[in-house]
Amino acid sequence: MQTSGTVFSECTQLAPTPSSTPFVQFAYGSTPVRGVNLGGWFVLEPWITPSIFENTNNNAIVDEFTFGQMQDFQTAQGVLQQHWNTWITEDDFIAIAAAGLTHVRIPVGYWSVPTNASVTPYIPGAWPFMQRALGWARAHGIHVIVDLHGAQGSQNGYDNSGQRTSSPQWALDQDNVDATLNVIQVIASELGPQVDAIELLNEAAGFLGSAWDSAVRSYWKNGYGVVRQAAGSNPVVVIGDAFEGVDNWEGFLPFPQNTRVMMDYHEYQIFSDPELARTEDEHIQFACQNLLPTLAGFAPGNMWTITGEWSTATTDCAQWLNGRGVGARWDGSIGGGGQVFGSCEGLTGNWSTFSDDYIATLRKYWEVQVDVGEAADGWIYWTWKTESADEWSYQKGLEGGWIPQDPTQRLYPGLCNNTSS
Repeated sequence: MQTSGTVFSECTQLAPTPSSTPFVQFAYGSTPVRGVNLGGWFVLEPWITPSIFENTNNNAIVDEFTFGQMQDFQTAQGVLQQHWNTWITEDDFIAIAAAGLTHVRIPVGYWSVPTNASVTPYIPGAWPFMQRALGWARAHGIHVIVDLHGAQGSQNGYDNSGQRTSSPQWALDQDNVDATLNVIQVIASELGPQVDAIELLNEAAGFLGSAWDSAVRSYWKNGYGVVRQAAGSNPVVVIGDAFEGVDNWEGFLPFPQNTRVMMDYHEYQIFSDPELARTEDEHIQFACQNLLPTLAGFAPGNMWTITGEWSTATTDCAQWLNGRGVGARWDGSIGGGGQVFGSCEGLTGNWSTFSDDYIATLRKYWEVQVDVGEAADGWIYWTWKTESADEWSYQKGLEGGWIPQDPTQRLYPGLCNNTSS
């Protein structure tokens, strides 16, 4: 088996020469963040790129962990190298800039950061592709949030952490937390001068109990210190609410002892029966009456706050959104005897099957969630592209017209002014 050092050295020819474009600091707090996630690129997700998983001909391969574990190293590495090289290209950065967006958030797994620690069974080697992406971003005026999306031991058990498991271990073993701080140190020292922000960890599962909540809070504080020591005072340090709600983070990492801190709040209304049961108007009403005042109220007295993940999807119909081989709540294919809301036909897949009414719904839902984000400090949509779930794709939304080429344009202005309690 090749070592990670061998893989990294094989790819160094991708590392770009330093950009001649000067680094311009973004005016957080006065200019809204308008961005998109580059999901499924450096952290595989079965629902974003189902073909990569289908082509393994092994239904037990459900995440990036098993992708490396259950295949020959060279086979898995070859697929990933091709994917890293083609899933997102410079043309995507050009299109993102043309759509009036200011930011990309780039998820990366710990296994792709060259710490010299073993990452088996993960396949390393994505780092030079990340470096190349930063060159593209600089060249096209796009600001970058590097997001540690998967940590050793898994911070939530979701496939998007790298490892789908019912028993995530990240917070339960200090070695995992220490290893994650080491990853942040490398990201900060290697990329700090080239990026606007470093997100310490995506969607840590603080709800799993007091040990998890305590570990997350300690990690945020220590991670802030690591970034400041390695990269100085410029990079914004991004934390998350750990699924606890932003109100549970009042007074955390306070100014002026801590500077340039940002809260990343994720907003989806599709991962439970009560949320799926909401009508179009109720989805909008929840955004206007619950989310907007909460985020707008939290940000000024605490830290910059963005909605760092959200989408126009109003169902969980996208194939494998809930995991490879797992169905949807919406049509009951997930099993378990929950409520069934209807057919998924015409609600996912190719947007040519979407009705005019559905496209109007997607547009309204895009507009209201942009309003929510901009009531605080901005937003980053999930995600730029997918193979086959157009309702989640910013790229396809631009093509289909439910996302405007100018993110300030409104077909339904004042949606929050028209909701009543």
